[in-house]
Amino acid sequence: MEAVLVTGAAGFIGSHLAERLLRDGRRVVALDEFNDYYDPALKRANFERVRAAGPVVLVEGDIRDPALCRRVIAEHRPQAVVHLAARAGVRPSLVDPILYEEVNCRGTLNLLEAVRGAGLRRFVFGSSSSVYGVSRRVPFSEDDPEIEPVSPYGVTKRAGELYCKAYARLYGLSIVCLRFFTVYGPRQRPDMAIHKFARLIDAGKEVPAFGDGQTRRDYTYYEDILQGILGALSIDCGFEIVNLGESRTVELRYLIELLERNLGKKALVRWLPEAPGDVPQTYADISRARRLFGYDPRFPIEDGVRLFVKWLREQPVQI
Repeated sequence: MEAVLVTGAAGFIGSHLAERLLRDGRRVVALDEFNDYYDPALKRANFERVRAAGPVVLVEGDIRDPALCRRVIAEHRPQAVVHLAARAGVRPSLVDPILYEEVNCRGTLNLLEAVRGAGLRRFVFGSSSSVYGVSRRVPFSEDDPEIEPVSPYGVTKRAGELYCKAYARLYGLSIVCLRFFTVYGPRQRPDMAIHKFARLIDAGKEVPAFGDGQTRRDYTYYEDILQGILGALSIDCGFEIVNLGESRTVELRYLIELLERNLGKKALVRWLPEAPGDVPQTYADISRARRLFGYDPRFPIEDGVRLFVKWLREQPVQI
């Protein structure tokens, strides 16, 4: 039975992926440090859902520790690694860029070294649409020659991609870098816009929103992201960078309207100046994902927000 190492397995995407792999009959080795970027109790709760899906090996530790990375891979011999552990978020990366470099760059390099040393080949890296920065080419294409991230977070994700490319070419690894576009859904981090806005609207509290409401994002429901990750695990490709999005760009004002409609409450919005590091829009060209592994997103924002609010109603109040 094929084993997959999932880093960041107690997080939003990682816990859903680990759960899906277990339900599909695969063995899962989960690596997570349960840090305090947001409440570790939420991550523990996520992981309990993973445990309920099947027998899973949990290793608690930090990917910045090269000895730990080597030990986990040497002991458990996964056939593939899905690397999702990271310090996430554009705005927090402006506050502590050194931490982002240590986790996102050095941590990724530690895992690549461990994979190379153990003679493994298959590696899937969770990258981000933040690498595109203020791209002039719309929709965003993986072949864009002028990729210039505008935040430390985006820079670290681009650096991770370049490490992956070098290791694929030097050591014959099969690596897919997946550029995620604004993922949302049940278990989403509480600091992310959809989750944060929904809780504030539901509580009748003020919603701080940056810009004039015309910024646009390509919001991607987590189920579609899982489809893309599983597709990436199914191919042997040398090296590829692949966008995963809905290939639809949604204005912030419309997103807030959808939340109001599903919550049955009016948002009390306070518009703020644009935040450093933010970009005016994201929009994924997903033709490569379609071609390589039949990626076919199925959750438009209207359905995704409805499902998210349904989940939110079942959760304890936390703001």
